[in-house]
Formats: sequence, C-alpha cells, structure tokens
Amino acid sequence: MIFKLAELFCGPGGLAAGALQAKFRANGEDFKILPIWANDCDPDACSTYELNIGHRPICCDVRELDLERTVPEIDALAFGFPCNDFSVVGEKKGFEGDFGPLYTYGVRILDLRKPKWFIAENVGGLRSANEGNAFRKILADLRTAGDGYRVTTHLYKFEEYEVPQIRHRIVIVGIAESLGLYFRCPAPTTKDRPITAREAIEMPPIPEDAKNNEPTRQAPHVVERLKHIPAGKNAWHNDLPEHLRLNVSGARLSQIYKRLSPDAPSYTITGSGGGGTHVYHWKENRALTNRERARLQTFSDDFVFCGTKEKVRKQIGMAVPPRAARIIFEAILKTFAGIKYDWIPASFDETNAGSR
Repeated sequence: MIFKLAELFCGPGGLAAGALQAKFRANGEDFKILPIWANDCDPDACSTYELNIGHRPICCDVRELDLERTVPEIDALAFGFPCNDFSVVGEKKGFEGDFGPLYTYGVRILDLRKPKWFIAENVGGLRSANEGNAFRKILADLRTAGDGYRVTTHLYKFEEYEVPQIRHRIVIVGIAESLGLYFRCPAPTTKDRPITAREAIEMPPIPEDAKNNEPTRQAPHVVERLKHIPAGKNAWHNDLPEHLRLNVSGARLSQIYKRLSPDAPSYTITGSGGGGTHVYHWKENRALTNRERARLQTFSDDFVFCGTKEKVRKQIGMAVPPRAARIIFEAILKTFAGIKYDWIPASFDETNAGSR
C-alpha cells in the first residue's frame, strides 16, 4: 500500500525525509509513503527540498495558491503549519498574527481532496495561544474537515524519540472516520537513554568533505567570553568577568551564548537569528557548524542544504527532525497494516475519545 503524500509549508523536507524512511513489508505487501506534491514560500528551502526529496515544490505564498487546480489527488496530507504566532519564544499572537490562520489551508485541502489521513505539527505553545481558544478551534476544524477525521493529539518530547535535542512539539494525526481505524501514539524509544549531543556530533565523526560544515568566524570578544563559560552554562555564569557580561535584563535563563552539555541532549535548535543564539560547542570556543546542527536535527550527512550559511541555519532550525517523523509515520503505516506496536495514551484525551 503506497500513500501519495502532499505537504504544505514543507521547508527543507524534514517531514518528507522521515516519510521516505518509514517503510516495511507485511503480509506480502509493501507499506510506504511517496511524497508527490509540496509547497513553501522560501526559495532556498524549496531548492533544498528538490535536491533531497526529488521533486520541486510550488514555491509561493500559500495564500497565492489555487488549491483546486494545483493539489493532485492524494492519500495523505502533512503540514507543519508556521508556528511564529504560537511559539512561546515569540509574541504569542495566535489568530491575531499573520501566521495563525495559515492552518486553514490544510483544512481546505482536507475538504477538497479528502485524504485517508493527515499529520500536522506545531510548537507546544499552541496549547495556550489565545487562552487555549486557538488550539480548540484548530482541533475542531480538523475533526470536521472532509468527511470527518478521528483525531489523536499528543505533545511529543522528541528527545524520547531518538532526537538528540530537547524539542517538544504537538503532533496531530487524523484518520478518516469512515475507515474505522484508531491511531495510537508510538511509545518512546529513548526515554531512559536519550542520545547526547556528543554522540550525535562525534559518533561517527563528520566526514571532512561534508557539505554545510563551514566554521563560523567568531569575534575575539565572543571567543574570550566562551572561554569563561563551562559546558551547559550561558552568558550569565557567575565566573564571567564583568567586562564580558551582557547588559540584557530578564534573560538570565536564556540560551544566549549557552554551551551544550556533552552528556545530555542539546537544547532546542531554532531558526531565529541574533547574537549569541547559534548554539555553542561544549569544549571548543565556537558556534556549531550547520552540519553539526543538522545532526542534532537528525538529518543525514548526505542531506545537503541550499542557500547562504544563515539561510541554511534557518532551514535547519525550523525543520521537523526526520527521525522523529519516521517513528510517527511508521505508526501510521502500522495502523493501516493492522500491525500491533508499543503505544502510549495521547496527551489530550478530549481530542481522541475512544482511542484507548
């Protein structure tokens, strides 16, 4: 059984890469996912997607798309709809921002093409946007889209799913009610032994000819500051000399100039820019290379990113980690194949009544 997949807001292809990795054979039949259509507004991300996934996304603002004419017949839909207005890091505008309503384009495709299943991803801050009203509205719209979907919603801690990074994301899986199937959240695979930053970056070593591995030129004062910051600490470490401290209020627990802890998963890799936010090596006095960040996001070394160094950093930070995506996609395929797997109750009982 091959599921033809369309994707909105595809970025560089983290979800698609995970989808391609999720495949198996059961009862004499192959179960796999084939990405056939995608859209994103970032030209560099579209080039990255094309280079690695194999077909060119329609590169434009989703609000300019004629969905009825451009979206083909599909079996599945994926959309990690833009999280800028729901993120706990941002201003949390929710539906009042420019990006909040963009999930409705996913709903429109569900209404138009009625795929067998869908997967949607967003930041954990989605739960509290607009006092929780945005979350409830989105789930209600997804449940009633098309001919109706049985929706399972869970806050995944990706460090428990083979991702060497503290990254918590809400993932919503919907299966057409008419199919009578119940999706169950796959059980964590690395909850008791998360992959550490050192393991991800050094085991095995990054090949010398790996792409996107150019070092960042650090200003002398940054190097000097990092010399005084131990692994796992940030720019507000008590031993930092007075002349190297930052004159920033209200940010003492932030990730500014924070070094990784080598024996723990990384803190969250983001796509935002700004001084001191580039993620810093636990021992060497430098920011990580983009290839090292890509490893923390579980992209393979042969997954090449297009664009300038800063554009690549943004793509990596905003992507869905392929390894976690693969685990969830495999659970979807096993649901259709009738194969039992280890599972856990979903975080949000009210959105998946009857799934236990």
